[in-house]
Amino acid sequence: MEKVRKELAIPDVVAMNKILLIRDKKVMIDRDLAELYGVTTKRLNEQVKHNLKRFPNEFMFQLTMGKR
Repeated sequence: MEKVRKELAIPDVVAMNKILLIRDKKVMIDRDLAELYGVTTKRLNEQVKHNLKRFPNEFMFQLTMGKR
């Protein structure tokens, strides 16, 4: 049976509004990416964890408390 792939165009303005500037880096929060892809945040993070070789090191990071 052939798998049907559903593709939806996301308006640029929607994606651009999800980009934040944190510590001089343009980032998107995992929950916003999950929403854009139509999956739960848990599922997005699971897929990233299981496919680490597909993502460059610069692709993701975890926020920590900055110096004051």
